[in-house]
Amino acid sequence: MSPAPTVDRPGYLIKRAQQALNQVCTDRLHPLELSMSQYAVLRALDDHPGASSAELARITFVTRQSLRDVLGGLRSAGLVTVAEQASTGRARPVALTPAGRARLAAAEDLITQVEVQMLDTLSADQRRDLADLLRTCVGNLA
Repeated sequence: MSPAPTVDRPGYLIKRAQQALNQVCTDRLHPLELSMSQYAVLRALDDHPGASSAELARITFVTRQSLRDVLGGLRSAGLVTVAEQASTGRARPVALTPAGRARLAAAEDLITQVEVQMLDTLSADQRRDLADLLRTCVGNLA
């Protein structure tokens, strides 16, 4: 049995969907002067207040070096602060500033619009099924 054409393979379709989502989100975030990586860090900090750089790197799927660069940009923009000293151990907690919270709220509106657009022609049942199937795929590979 020969393999399915590339355009029909699930891995290819997942990657294509991710790339399309990333590109549209990047375009929508541009007026806010945010990259997708910066948005991901702001989102992660809202979900995990006081997370360390190492935790943020893991949560946002980037290397520590890449995260260092992203945090540098966010700090320069006044959107996050990094504690001068670690509260425990060596990890210095990172926190959203009020400006960071405001920028995240604006970004959330844009990202939600993109997700609505992406799922527009799917029924509520299809949306639930899609989420369930993707969670299953992740679990099968974990």
